[in-house]
Amino acid sequence: MGETVKVLYLHHSTGWNVWKGGVPEGIAQYNKEHGTQYQITEQAFPKEKPYGWANYPYDYWNIWVKNAGAAPYKEEPTLEMLTKDWDTIVFKHCYPVSNVKEDTGKPDAASDRKSLENYKLQYNALKEKMRSFPKTKFVVWTGALLAEDDSKPEPAARAKAFRDWVRTEWDEKGDNIFVWDFGTIEGDGGLYLRKEYQAEPGDSHPGEEFCRKAAGLFVKRLTAVVEGRGDEGSLTGK
Repeated sequence: MGETVKVLYLHHSTGWNVWKGGVPEGIAQYNKEHGTQYQITEQAFPKEKPYGWANYPYDYWNIWVKNAGAAPYKEEPTLEMLTKDWDTIVFKHCYPVSNVKEDTGKPDAASDRKSLENYKLQYNALKEKMRSFPKTKFVVWTGALLAEDDSKPEPAARAKAFRDWVRTEWDEKGDNIFVWDFGTIEGDGGLYLRKEYQAEPGDSHPGEEFCRKAAGLFVKRLTAVVEGRGDEGSLTGK
């Protein structure tokens, strides 16, 4: 990938909390210790205006697959644009992604209904699209979790089923797509964001102490991917 590796970190609020937990500092320290030149830049994606503050599977599919091409869609860059400037692209979903509704039996990638059947179609289309840019590596977070107070057992179980599918079926070795299993870190394998990891009671944002831990694990996972070790070791970075 060359001597200097440029990484783009796309996020909303949960990703921003993890970023502030020490992601740029962790990369700087890694560069110092290993003589590497990894550069990481954060960017809110998509922006609140004009697209809207939504970063669900549908929205990445909508911007990157349905409206792919050399021109931006509602001022948001397509993969044709981003892959020209970045060696590695990191993207994620915030915790409302885990409010997964029941399937209807009529899956539709063009639907913004947050259901397991739609998520899978959107992710499969995204995988095909990302693989069409083999020189760029992609790091996809598993979905952020809701706190138990903000969720119910049924949607939480469906959200876990989606995370499990992403980890064990959707993610395949030998390509340019890699998973960071953020959801497992937040819930220690359970359905909900652990109470001690919350920013405050009743809030599904992760708190500062957890985000410092998560930032360190993310740096480990990211550097493994950048250095060609993405198909080895733990998906959490542990």
